Amino acid sequence: MKRFLPHSLAGQMALLVGLALLIAQIANFALILNERQKLSLAQNEGPAITRFAGVAADLAQAAPEFRADLIADNSHRGARFALAADSGVAANDRDTAIEAKLNDALTDLALPASAVRAAIGGGTADFGRDRGRNPPSDMQVVRLAVQGADHQWLTGRILTPRRDPWLTMRLGAATLLLYLIVLGASLWLTLRIARPLRDLTRAAERFQGRADPIVVEPSGPDDLRLAIEAFNAMNRRVVMLIDEKDHMLGAIGHDLRTPLASLRIRIESMEPEDERDAAIVKIGEMAAMLEDILVLARSGRAREELRRIDVSALAEAVTEDYVELGRPVTFEPSERYVLEVQPNLLRRALRNLLDNAVSYGGSARVDVVAVDGGVEIRVMDAGPGIAVEDLERVLQPFHRLESSRNRDTGGTGLGLAIAQSIVENHGGRLRLSQAEPMGLVAAIFLPFVVENA
Repeated sequence: MKRFLPHSLAGQMALLVGLALLIAQIANFALILNERQKLSLAQNEGPAITRFAGVAADLAQAAPEFRADLIADNSHRGARFALAADSGVAANDRDTAIEAKLNDALTDLALPASAVRAAIGGGTADFGRDRGRNPPSDMQVVRLAVQGADHQWLTGRILTPRRDPWLTMRLGAATLLLYLIVLGASLWLTLRIARPLRDLTRAAERFQGRADPIVVEPSGPDDLRLAIEAFNAMNRRVVMLIDEKDHMLGAIGHDLRTPLASLRIRIESMEPEDERDAAIVKIGEMAAMLEDILVLARSGRAREELRRIDVSALAEAVTEDYVELGRPVTFEPSERYVLEVQPNLLRRALRNLLDNAVSYGGSARVDVVAVDGGVEIRVMDAGPGIAVEDLERVLQPFHRLESSRNRDTGGTGLGLAIAQSIVENHGGRLRLSQAEPMGLVAAIFLPFVVENA
């Protein structure tokens, strides 16, 4: 059941308000219709009932020889009374509401009645002949009957205004109109609240601290405007902190490179030679690790401009560089795909993947293919691969698999993390998967449209 319910704020509020209004309007319609029907009964049939009860009371007090004259005297002005052996009202024509009103009127006059009958309709032709014309179309006949102590029935047919046949329809139309007006106003208010929240959510999802602060235009109620303005201010503060971090890392990198270079110069004259070479190697490792840390820290805020280039040609050029160095790397001929990328950073990411493939897989094969929504640059090796449970963890900074990646290979555990950061800066993703029958596939997905965030 839950899967059919709306999940958005606007949808849930619209559903809740709509159902609440519908229930309220149905209840309101039923109450108003009942009251209007009671009012119609009191206004239309009420006078006829009062008149009939009065005639019945007079007839009960009159002497038998005067009853016929009494009935004749009251049979005028749209009314006709008579004494009969039966009520003249069929069982399926009875109107219990009018009978209840008639019984109450007779009780108020302290007039005992063995039975009462009431119905609407019938007998209009007699009124037409009595008056010389047919009754108007907006009139109806109320038939009333009461049984006296002598078991005779006093019957009466009285003309009354016809009940409004369009009452239910008019009330229904008015209720529906009111429901639509209130629902429309509620939906407008819901959308006015939901639209700024949707913009705020999209901005929060897009924000990664890699470009200028995302500014959301304040809109909606004052509470939402304040929240959006606070979000914009927070974005600016976060970007400022990241800029300060970049400047600090740049200064730290400069301050560390200088003493490392000076230390290497001094060590080059150190004896014995084997200890000197080991120290130089360690200093080289420290310099390489420092450079990787700085690249990782600043890759998300790289200032390189986006340029439209052929990514297939870029991958092929990087592959040729490895081939010229005698590395076992091949490039599969691929279609040409022109995308907006940061060429230098993308080369760095691809080189990191190739270094991993050659170092731990023995060789690498590169191809470029089109996929849904973008392009994939795939680097495949034929090495032992990585266990499925480790595929996500190896993308974390400084994470190495002890079985294959250690200090002796020169790895710092930052190559894949740097590649992933660069790819995400392009709005893409880095995916690792097992190759068949063995090996690892590292795929760089680049979307056709890059959104800076």
